[in-house]
Amino acid sequence: MGKTQAMNFVNEVSQVPGGEGVNLCMQCGTCTASCPSAKIWEFTPSEIIAMVRADMRDEVLSSSSMWCCLSCYSCTVRCPRDVKPTNLFHSLESLAIKHGYKPQNTNTPAMYNSFVKSIKKNGRVSEFNMMMGYYLSTNPFAALGMMSVAWNLLSHGRMPLSARKIKGKNDLDKIIKKLEDIRGDQ
Repeated sequence: MGKTQAMNFVNEVSQVPGGEGVNLCMQCGTCTASCPSAKIWEFTPSEIIAMVRADMRDEVLSSSSMWCCLSCYSCTVRCPRDVKPTNLFHSLESLAIKHGYKPQNTNTPAMYNSFVKSIKKNGRVSEFNMMMGYYLSTNPFAALGMMSVAWNLLSHGRMPLSARKIKGKNDLDKIIKKLEDIRGDQ
């Protein structure tokens, strides 16, 4: 591959909102060291960034890695070059969808969909409802194995059964609708 061809994927990523910082990465590994879910990524966060820069388009977009991002922003807060890896991984998700790639882990879209549904309903995440939606759409019997965890969280007031809607929920609905119209979502 020539140098011009190798730059195509980097340019594509850097033009997607959230991908602007891909060229700032110095491969220090802070994002990977900060990531609580890095051990389940097919390629670590720093490897994904290196692969983008190496024009490994198909490998990156077909991997399940960026779909494992928990959006905890630990990597973003700790990045010494202000790359904003969390935003970068979400931009890669959007590129993967745009180009017809599906995550290899079939549970990831179910978790994502459950998360988005919770946000759209309340303007914030209702952990209990989100996880119930996830388990009902993937494996309802797996929820039984989590009952002791759920009970401990509920009994200590760490997971309410329902979420209160945020103030300005109607404004959030308008923003989401506008974004869906722009992206062509249904």
